[in-house]
Amino acid sequence: MYLTNQFETSQHMHDGAVPPSMNHGGHELFDVHEVLNAAVGALNQSMILRPHVKDPELLDILDRQYRFMLDEYNITVECFRTGKDPSHPTQRYQMKAGSDFVYGMKEKAPSKPIQSTNEISDEIISGFLLGSAKEGATGKTTAALETCNPVVRRVLADSIPNCIEMAYELAIYQNKHHYYQVPQLNSQDMNLLLNSFAPSQGQPGMPKNLQ
Repeated sequence: MYLTNQFETSQHMHDGAVPPSMNHGGHELFDVHEVLNAAVGALNQSMILRPHVKDPELLDILDRQYRFMLDEYNITVECFRTGKDPSHPTQRYQMKAGSDFVYGMKEKAPSKPIQSTNEISDEIISGFLLGSAKEGATGKTTAALETCNPVVRRVLADSIPNCIEMAYELAIYQNKHHYYQVPQLNSQDMNLLLNSFAPSQGQPGMPKNLQ
């Protein structure tokens, strides 16, 4: 019985060349499907929230990130459907803002759910956008680790740093407006953690000329 099942299973295995459009594993299909669903959700969310933005700086961030995400979505769909290189490579997103964070906490009103769309604020909108960028980075990382098709894997992997850059840009924006506060440890505790590791001097059992 075991030998029969083993033979039947082997007949359904593919170890030769397959067409590029079919060069996808099961996990890959489901995971990339989730990535694309999340991208559609993020793009739709940006369009819904755009009319409520008050700060021109946030509107500029939303528009730049929307255009970039839309292009990434299109080339991901393209390579996912064909299994081949998309019409152009993944571009590199670069934020406009600097990377200076304001550290420390100050008292602010506790957060709570809004009761009306009239309460939608730049803080809420930038929080939604930040959450979408984080979800994109996580989802694409998970999908890339399970992707068989080399083109799709590369497109996903190249997109992850862009999600990180977008999230960082939004985190800096939120931090500047005190929406996203960053506490710090005291200097003594920080130094203890910063110096709690040291470089390795070699590997046990390895000849010195190889260390």
